[in-house]
Amino acid sequence: MKITADTTVCIGAGMCALTVPQIFDQSEDEGTVVVLDETPPAEQEAAVQRAVTLCPSGAISVS
Repeated sequence: MKITADTTVCIGAGMCALTVPQIFDQSEDEGTVVVLDETPPAEQEAAVQRAVTLCPSGAISVS
């Protein structure tokens, strides 16, 4: 799994950081998504997928 985040699409809702704080954070300057681990461990996959689903702007994707 590889996480990609588009900060130009992110609206700063913070659902990702609230859902998986080990993987996502928010920029202090703009409030947009910051990916802390682009290739998270397998045990985080379900939580990351949930964060992708909860993202209201669709700024996060996984491949």
